[in-house]
Amino acid sequence: MLTREENDLLTLVEGDAPMGELMRQHWVPVCLIEEVAEPDGTPLLIEAIGRRYVCFRDTEGRIGLLDELCPHRKASLLFGRNEDCGLRCLYHGWKFDVEGNCVSMAAEPEGSPMLGKVKHQSYPVTECGGFVWAWLHTGKEAPEFHRPAFSPSDETLVSILKMRIPANWAQITEGQIDSAHSSSLHSSDMVPARVHGAAADDSSWYRPSTDKSPRMQIERTDYGFHYAAIRKPIKKAATHNYLRITEYIAPFVSLIPPNSSYNVATVIVPIDDVTSHFYFLAWGGSACPATEQWRKFAHAQKGIDLDERWVPKRSIENNFMQDRQAMKLGNYTGIQGIPNQDLAMWVSMGARVDRSTDLLGSSDLAIVEFRKLMSDAAKKVANGEPALGAVEPRVPQVSISSKEGVFPKEIDWRSLGFEGEADAAD
Repeated sequence: MLTREENDLLTLVEGDAPMGELMRQHWVPVCLIEEVAEPDGTPLLIEAIGRRYVCFRDTEGRIGLLDELCPHRKASLLFGRNEDCGLRCLYHGWKFDVEGNCVSMAAEPEGSPMLGKVKHQSYPVTECGGFVWAWLHTGKEAPEFHRPAFSPSDETLVSILKMRIPANWAQITEGQIDSAHSSSLHSSDMVPARVHGAAADDSSWYRPSTDKSPRMQIERTDYGFHYAAIRKPIKKAATHNYLRITEYIAPFVSLIPPNSSYNVATVIVPIDDVTSHFYFLAWGGSACPATEQWRKFAHAQKGIDLDERWVPKRSIENNFMQDRQAMKLGNYTGIQGIPNQDLAMWVSMGARVDRSTDLLGSSDLAIVEFRKLMSDAAKKVANGEPALGAVEPRVPQVSISSKEGVFPKEIDWRSLGFEGEADAAD
């Protein structure tokens, strides 16, 4: 459990909250590239860490990110005209380029000295791994951008689904680093099978264990922490362990143990204190699904399962479209799609969990570590210290990987190199 003060440090991001300050000391994934793919296309509202921005791609293909409200009379630039290498406010025709320079003032006299002096707040941006990343800290110069773990090269296929969730970022993140829940909540989609390691096809994921009560071991890192969930395998249980090693890269990324076809990751970015954007990624591997295939597998397709703002059609008001008849016939949750099963749990907790009253068990070791790590990290930021994971030299994210497999019991999971291979349990 956390005290109420610690819970506030962990969860609150709006205004001058220390956790929001911590997050703004990192490059922030603010939207999908596909949302701003068209030059001179419709501007996109960006909501991130308690603030609002507008993103657009100009005539020459450059991306701009500006504060949402025009500095002139504070009308929203979201409704502006994206044309001729700039975003023009509808109210009085002031126009801004991707760097925030005011390049036109339709309502001002020709030759007005204001034209060369007005500059709107803009933010450095870059594109990588399917995301637009922005440096949102106005008080610190943007550091060099480093590739995320899920995009080691431009050639790496990354497929992403997006959901707008009415829940705080921390309870969603706790779901991503909680290996124990998958054996129950996702048991109809993560099926025990006599496989060598985690596998996948178009309908299910498979794992070589029926063990629902993993033992947890954890280790802190410079970028967050990693831990092993240790289960009995179906084969060679006397001599081997089934290991699932999860990496938490503070503050946004979790690397979930892969399967034999592709890797899995999540990215969670708070919109405000009680709303978050959740991204579920399949990437790399020998058979990574294409974007729409991935979204279909997860029952998270825009226009079918989600509305145009990425809001799930499953909600607490319609009981997440839970099918009780399917449950009677053997489906564990009656809810289609792995992320939708998680969605039901996150939202049912309430918009922001009170962690001063919840009860934790032995399988919650990673949850305890996350809460302690991040509330302490927020305290340090409040005291003027650098943010966790933002101190140079940093461990390159592309050198970090989650792992899984059946290994001899004498192997320490911490010693597994990134090229470590599971011992096939034939």
